[in-house]
Amino acid sequence: MRPEDVAADSEFEAFLRVGGITETNVERIRVERHTETRIDLNQYCAIIAGGSPFDVSKEEQLKDRVQKGVEDFFHHLFDQVIESDFPFLGACSGNGLLGQYCGTPISQKYSEDIGSTMVTMTEEGRKDPLLKGLPDQFEAMVGHKEACDKVPTGATLLLSSAQCPVQMFRIKENIYATQFHPEADAHEFIIRVKTYMYSGYFAPERAGELIGEIQKINTPEPKKILQRFIARYGNFSSGL
Repeated sequence: MRPEDVAADSEFEAFLRVGGITETNVERIRVERHTETRIDLNQYCAIIAGGSPFDVSKEEQLKDRVQKGVEDFFHHLFDQVIESDFPFLGACSGNGLLGQYCGTPISQKYSEDIGSTMVTMTEEGRKDPLLKGLPDQFEAMVGHKEACDKVPTGATLLLSSAQCPVQMFRIKENIYATQFHPEADAHEFIIRVKTYMYSGYFAPERAGELIGEIQKINTPEPKKILQRFIARYGNFSSGL
């Protein structure tokens, strides 16, 4: 969903690297360039959706053609995903798009600065297969202007934080969304700071300060969530 090639390529490579998979295991769809609104789920074992610079809470008349195309694509995708409980993991924008589809208000009330935040597991989170055995609290990398105001109707809250109450939720048994970035490390976020310096996430003059702070961050637990998702749903001959 990222129109910027440097950020889009880096994010894709991060998902592969952290997930322990190769390009031969996946089909990459640049949704911001995709003209079709439907895909055949029978061709896939799971879907991972990353971030974007688009704000779904923006007034409809202010959204450009590319953003409207992205939202239309995901609306049709979620029609299929939720009906069939198809394995899905949405990170950041993937979280907002899923929440919006489910009728949850999305606003800037629970925005978080670029960096790390401490997330806390709920009782249901402790029992979830992607989280079971992880620490009750751990750091995760975030940076977003908007978030879900509340848990979507029918969804299960798995992780929360003081600044952003809806950090991870599950719909049915196999549909997940995280507000944080499970694929990201300091290197990845430094690229995003440079790419989105003038996109409203932070004052541009703070870029150097943020990069210095990001270099000190280490967030291993969120990566385990991504790895567990791929191990649970990835149907690869090499095994995971």
